[in-house]
Amino acid sequence: MNKGRLEAFSDGVLAVIITIMVLEMKSPHETSLAALKPVIPVLLCYILSFVYIGIYWNNHHHLLHATQRVNGSTLWANLHLLFWLSLIPFATAWMGENHFDSWPVAVYGIVLLFAGIAYFILTRALIKLHGQGSTLGASIGRDSKGKISIAIYAAAIPLAFAKPWVAGGYYIIVAIVWLLPDRRIEKRVTQSPAM
Repeated sequence: MNKGRLEAFSDGVLAVIITIMVLEMKSPHETSLAALKPVIPVLLCYILSFVYIGIYWNNHHHLLHATQRVNGSTLWANLHLLFWLSLIPFATAWMGENHFDSWPVAVYGIVLLFAGIAYFILTRALIKLHGQGSTLGASIGRDSKGKISIAIYAAAIPLAFAKPWVAGGYYIIVAIVWLLPDRRIEKRVTQSPAM
């Protein structure tokens, strides 16, 4: 099965997710700079979520670049990932509008946790299809970075009930770790054009 349709569909869904997030942001009705103060938490949440969607888009692109084909399992795994990413606008709006209160921060973490798990499942489905010795399999390896990210999300969720700002800091740390595209794949693809 050709991977082009999967890539195009995923790109479209991620573009819609970003669009929904920005449409959720409401501008103040007043014209002074002081009117922006209540909007700052919403803006911060939007920036964090925009970065996360960008990270997923970048790494998804690299992931599919290292593959030759997809099958039914990878299509479902990709939909599973897109489902969790599609919840980011809701979690973003709730967390921003409630000024980083415990439950919204925890729910945001749950969405990030399940998106991370879904991405891990997608990588495993693609490696299973192409083989452990493939460019993708060799690039991903044991995926320590992915596993550590999932563990950080899991630790941040209960922490959100005691110290929501610290939990938010954990989400920022994971975003910083993933901010650059996954170079493991990029290096392997440029070294071995034949997959």
